[in-house]
Amino acid sequence: MTDNTKTHVILLSCGSFNPITKGHIHMFEKAREYLHKTGKFIVIGGIISPVHDSYGKPGLVPSRHRLTMCQLAVQSSDWIRVDPWECYQDTWQTTCSVLEHHRDLMKRVTGCILSNVNTPSTTPVIGQPQNETQTAIYQNHNTMNNKPTAIKLWGKMSESLGKICCVRPHIDRFTFVDENANLGTAMRYEEIELRILLLCGSDLLESFCIPGLWKDSDMEVIVGDFGIVVVPRDGVDTERIMNHSSVLRKNKDNITVVKDDANHPMSIVSSTKSRLALQHGDGHVVDYLNQTVIDYILQSQLYINASG
Repeated sequence: MTDNTKTHVILLSCGSFNPITKGHIHMFEKAREYLHKTGKFIVIGGIISPVHDSYGKPGLVPSRHRLTMCQLAVQSSDWIRVDPWECYQDTWQTTCSVLEHHRDLMKRVTGCILSNVNTPSTTPVIGQPQNETQTAIYQNHNTMNNKPTAIKLWGKMSESLGKICCVRPHIDRFTFVDENANLGTAMRYEEIELRILLLCGSDLLESFCIPGLWKDSDMEVIVGDFGIVVVPRDGVDTERIMNHSSVLRKNKDNITVVKDDANHPMSIVSSTKSRLALQHGDGHVVDYLNQTVIDYILQSQLYINASG
């Protein structure tokens, strides 16, 4: 398959990121590597979307800290960015709403054909906050000039979206795209099929099987209209999980399970382990978190006395 006939993918990961770990970044990298190996996909970007403060999870630190830690964790990446849209809503947003928002945003900004745009979105358009002007936050890399068209597209999108969606440390307010935002005809790539896929661990996949936890209609949109990429934890039987849910079973073709012959230590890293290590002064925290994230946590005195 040529690059233009492959499905171009943006991976979206939702979660608390409380704090973001090396395991979260590893999940993005493994998913991209596996999707490329299939020969069917080109991953042109990744988005980290931290949950709203009103999610109500015990020990959840304010979003301004979680956003900053996420940005510190990906500051050397040329394809993963952090998006504050969830955090800046009036209240907690469902995963389905977050996917719809990013689908509609990419459609408006790029003019690309998205294969998962058939479901009308209920997500409202977010206007640009007043009284503040932001400079570009996302740094576009010169290496983009020599990469395939789709990668150039993500570079151009990120340059634009960086002004409106990305964050950096010590920024308290971010600007958002309005409904008229567009990169212009020179950057329209109608011939490219672009999909936004939910990237998750097998724990989220398993949560789909818990009665009453997810709305059936949301699950249908997430798995059926969008699709998910699952990076399993060690020893988890994803086939058994999918067979346990009628929605997952029906939409198996829309679920990509990242297969890895070797168990990687990052697959067992979790935010919970990281918080416990911080509370107990465990030196193994350096195995779980990037040093810049650790420095920020210590500077801001996060999690040290937390019970969550």
